Amino acid sequence: MGATPEWRALLQCASPSAEASNLHEVFSNPLHWPSLLSLADEHGIQPLLNARLRAADIDPPPEIQRQLQDAQRAQVIFTLSLAAELFRVLDIFASEGIEVLLTKGPALAARCYEDSASRQYSDLDFVAHNADMVRATKTMIALGYEPKVPMQSIEAGKFPGEYVFVRRDTKLMMEFHTERTFRYHPRPLCVDKLFERRSSVRFDGREVPALSVQDELILISIHAAKHFWTRLMWVADVAALVSRQNVDWDRAIAAAREVSAERMLRIALLLAVNVLGARVPARIRSFVRSDTGAIRMAANVARQLPLGESITFGIFRRAAFRIRMRGGLLQGSAYLLRLSLLPTEEDWVSGAEEKRSWIVDAAARPFRLARKYRRRERVQ
Repeated sequence: MGATPEWRALLQCASPSAEASNLHEVFSNPLHWPSLLSLADEHGIQPLLNARLRAADIDPPPEIQRQLQDAQRAQVIFTLSLAAELFRVLDIFASEGIEVLLTKGPALAARCYEDSASRQYSDLDFVAHNADMVRATKTMIALGYEPKVPMQSIEAGKFPGEYVFVRRDTKLMMEFHTERTFRYHPRPLCVDKLFERRSSVRFDGREVPALSVQDELILISIHAAKHFWTRLMWVADVAALVSRQNVDWDRAIAAAREVSAERMLRIALLLAVNVLGARVPARIRSFVRSDTGAIRMAANVARQLPLGESITFGIFRRAAFRIRMRGGLLQGSAYLLRLSLLPTEEDWVSGAEEKRSWIVDAAARPFRLARKYRRRERVQ
């Protein structure tokens, strides 16, 4: 599948160095447009495909163009409503003295593509202090949101995968991430440092507090590794971020070292360079190539990338990936063990969210994961 004209066209659109002449060349080949559109949607880059086609004055078949225009219109309307809600929440949080930083979706749209509607996202993600989550939850409830994590659980010290809030009327979703929910970081993350290094992004004409470029790079590298790098969108984000932003590479490497995520960063950069042609300084090319394990993993991810989320990751394959992604058998095994035992809201039994000891939840978690992924293997 990796050699199909549709996949080559998608790669060209996702490249940060995409030029009209290159796009015209690749789109001059016969394409099965419905397959291209489906592939773009599966990999989360349909808005970017549309933006690249419009910039290069390439007209797809009328039916495809109509679908792209409809999707673009819906995305623009959504981002406008999202911006209004983002500003409302930020203003209320500021009045309550609750600090948050915007990350992922809209922050990446602004930094990577300079257009809030050129990247696909469906919610807002914030970084917050875990100590503020009781107040943050009460504030979100007052704003008309329903928390997926019960207040009793938060007050009892139970930690979910993320704190999710859904607005009752619009179903808009917001997620808050704290030092206790960044469980896929190999080492605990100090959120205070993220706030010390904070930056801002311009979103719909307003400066919004956000992670620094370097911390955003590390976060999206770890996030994509968490999801096994099955979507081209994540590679495109890394490639665009390092190509269009002034990355302080010493700080980026230091930030990765803080949480022992050097291999995850190397793999992200290898994919950005080798798959989408991103350019990085010579000394960074030396940094990424210094880890032969990262090179092998990146090459394997690149080969499987066209298959997207159709790849089956059963329990043993998932475990092996986690170990190799961390680097080293001892460190990788410790990382896998922590992920296997650290309970989330899925491990809490109904009615015992705040009563049952976390030790019981931790002991039950490996059995739940085994059932979940064995069942998924049978279905697929």
